[in-house]
Amino acid sequence: METLSREVDMGAGRPREFDIDQALDRAVLLFWRHGYEGTSIADLTDALGITRASLYAAFGSKEVLFQRVMDRYESRAGAYRRAAQQATALEDAIRLLMTGPVELHGDKRNPQGCLGVQGALSVSASSQVVRGDLATRRRRGELGILDRLRRAQDEGELQASAQPGDLARYLSALIYGMAVLSADGASKKELAAVADIALRGWSKIQ
Repeated sequence: METLSREVDMGAGRPREFDIDQALDRAVLLFWRHGYEGTSIADLTDALGITRASLYAAFGSKEVLFQRVMDRYESRAGAYRRAAQQATALEDAIRLLMTGPVELHGDKRNPQGCLGVQGALSVSASSQVVRGDLATRRRRGELGILDRLRRAQDEGELQASAQPGDLARYLSALIYGMAVLSADGASKKELAAVADIALRGWSKIQ
């Protein structure tokens, strides 16, 4: 658990502490529901139960807080991507990449959609740091898929004539597409149908 940060209680004149890990978890849900620009500093301080001064003291800025939130989100929501990277068989890796978003976005305990996508769709040109960070994260995710496909090609699991770069973009588009469908209210069953069609199509590529 991360070290507790202190906030001065002006009424009582003594410091009170807040748990940064807990604060980040609350911020994840807030940004996930409303996106980066749809979440105000007032929303954050209210949800985290701290003052504006304490928020800036603990995280530096809203942009830095969002980057911390994205790190935390990816460490959990991106577990299926890491599992796909480590899967011995390519078939298992692809299945994880397609079913992972179904489980994530089909879980009613989570806000609809993907935090990275929700944040990206609502970031204006004035927030270049956040926009650039989200683009880098999406690219990093695609490169992870590309690396797994190239490894499979080297090992003979993927046809020599296949284009790993095009396939990585295709799979990435499916992953983010399911996130957008979820944000629009698609059910777990509907997302599973998309994944199933993609997996049937993938069998023809191999």
